[in-house]
Amino acid sequence: MRLIVNERSHDVDADPETPLLYVLADDLKLKGPRFGCGLAQCGSCSVLLNGQEIRSCVTPISAVSGGSITTLEGLPQFYASKKGLASAPELHPVQQAFIDEQAPQCGYCYNGVAIKAAELLSQKPDPSEWDIRQAMDGHLCRCGTYPRIMKAIRRAAAEMSK
Repeated sequence: MRLIVNERSHDVDADPETPLLYVLADDLKLKGPRFGCGLAQCGSCSVLLNGQEIRSCVTPISAVSGGSITTLEGLPQFYASKKGLASAPELHPVQQAFIDEQAPQCGYCYNGVAIKAAELLSQKPDPSEWDIRQAMDGHLCRCGTYPRIMKAIRRAAAEMSK
C-alpha cells in the first residue's frame, strides 16, 4: 500500500487494517504521533489527513491510502504549503510558540495539541478563546499545562498573522 506522509511517498507492506499509528511509528520511524490511550480519546496519536485531524491509533491504513498525511515532523512543510512559501521554516509557528511558552512539560499531549492547533490556525487564523477551547476539547494533558497551551496557540496565531 502506498501512503503519502509529510509530502513523501512510502510503500508499506502491512495488513490494510493495521492502525496508521503503528505504521508511522514502527515502519516509518516517526516520533511525533504517540500511543496514548488506543481509543482515540486522548489525542496523542493525532495526525492531519488532507489537513483535518484524525486519530491514528484507530484509523486503519486502508482508510488513508491516497490521502496526504501530515505528522508533527511535517508541520513546517504543511505551513509552507498553506502560506505559499518557497521553503519550509525549521519549525511551524505553533511548534516555536510551544517552545517559547514552555507549553509542553512531559510531552504526552504535545503531538496532539500541536497538530490540532496547526489545523485550527490553518482554518481560522484569528481564533477566539472559545474557538481554541473548542478545538482543544478532547486533547488530554497529564501535566495540566492548559493555560500555557492556550497562550502558545494565541502566540502562534499572532505570529502567523504577520
